[in-house]
Amino acid sequence: MPAFRDGPAYHRSVTTSRSSNPRPGPVPRAAPALLLACHPLPTAAVTVLVTALAVASGRDAAGCVLVAAAVLTGQLSVGWCNDAVDAARDAAAGRTDKPVAGGAVSGRAVWAAAFTALALCVPLSLASGPVAGAVHLTGVAAAWAYDLGLKATVLSWLPYAVGFGSLPAFVTLGLPGHPWPAWWVVPAAALLGCGAHLANVLPDIPADLAGGIRGWPQRLGAARVRTLIPVPLLAATVLLVLGPGEPPGPGGWAALAVAGALTAGGLALGRGSPRVPFVAAIAVAAVDVALLLADGTALTAA
Repeated sequence: MPAFRDGPAYHRSVTTSRSSNPRPGPVPRAAPALLLACHPLPTAAVTVLVTALAVASGRDAAGCVLVAAAVLTGQLSVGWCNDAVDAARDAAAGRTDKPVAGGAVSGRAVWAAAFTALALCVPLSLASGPVAGAVHLTGVAAAWAYDLGLKATVLSWLPYAVGFGSLPAFVTLGLPGHPWPAWWVVPAAALLGCGAHLANVLPDIPADLAGGIRGWPQRLGAARVRTLIPVPLLAATVLLVLGPGEPPGPGGWAALAVAGALTAGGLALGRGSPRVPFVAAIAVAAVDVALLLADGTALTAA
């Protein structure tokens, strides 16, 4: 859930004439800069995925809107918290592409946005029921813990596992009768989160090590992470296909075959082309997401 890279920031440039009258110049656009600081692509991706899962699970229109609003505000709070926490480190590293480090928006404004989104996330999450809300807020809290320091420890994978694992439970517990998810759903989602963590951190490992960030992937090193990325994703595929306990249909066997082939291909070709394992992992993650959405109403324990 937390921390992806953002696009270019906006910069202030003001010039003056010989008569000391200021000439119009580019002015930082606070709203676009604030939007960039929330990590919009992963924020949108997670929100759309969980909303689609709510639709597939059978939640009514109002319930799906509540899920979308709760997840969106939670993801916004996490993204803004991440950029605010990293502002000093980004500035020291010369990351002027980052909105806060580049001066396009103030750290105070980003912190205010993060806490506002978090405050909105609480009632929106609880609107799906106290247990469902508590589960979602636990995932959001785990993501904040990652941003606030856990990402620099050997337990950096844990917030991703908790955050992703909480999402299908949030969806099912908001259904009539508040059913718990089937036993295999949460660990499959948690494994998907661990794979996302590895893939997310991989490009930044050298810079992270230089900045003193020694989370789980940084301790493993780029070469090992590149090889490991598809493994938790393949394990998630196995759970999603075999977990329900019924013999898989043709689609399930096809998903297993595709995920297995992608993982094997990524591992075999990774030494010659370092990007291959990363691309293979993204493809396996897409298979997992498709399986989650296809399972739909079978996600509950009842």
